Amino acid sequence: MKDNYIFPAIFDYADDGISIEFPDLPGCLPCATSVAEAVTNAKEAMKLHLYGMEEDGEDIPEATPIDKITTEKNQSIILIDVYMPPFRERMHTRYVKKTLSIPSWINVEAERRGVNFSKVLQDALVEQLHLSR
Repeated sequence: MKDNYIFPAIFDYADDGISIEFPDLPGCLPCATSVAEAVTNAKEAMKLHLYGMEEDGEDIPEATPIDKITTEKNQSIILIDVYMPPFRERMHTRYVKKTLSIPSWINVEAERRGVNFSKVLQDALVEQLHLSR
């Protein structure tokens, strides 16, 4: 797993915006309405795509050299670079919403006592999974 990745992106300019394609990352297809937004969206989409590949244990391909990519007249190639460690950390520490059901009488008593449901569930899962914080 590398910390830095650089891949070529094809920016396709049309009247209704910019579509972006990464020849080496099928399915990574952001879009935008301006060049600045396109670069930002391309970086974020590429980080998310690469993170997913890393999490799934997929091999990350080598970037295709720019001189091997063919473009149309309304397209340009832009190299997009990303630094993954902060993104990995952000993804690892993000919170996800879970929906659960408990008996009403437990809910009433827990709310009466000011129980923090999220903390109780987190603590129980840490203990159940034998994790350390």
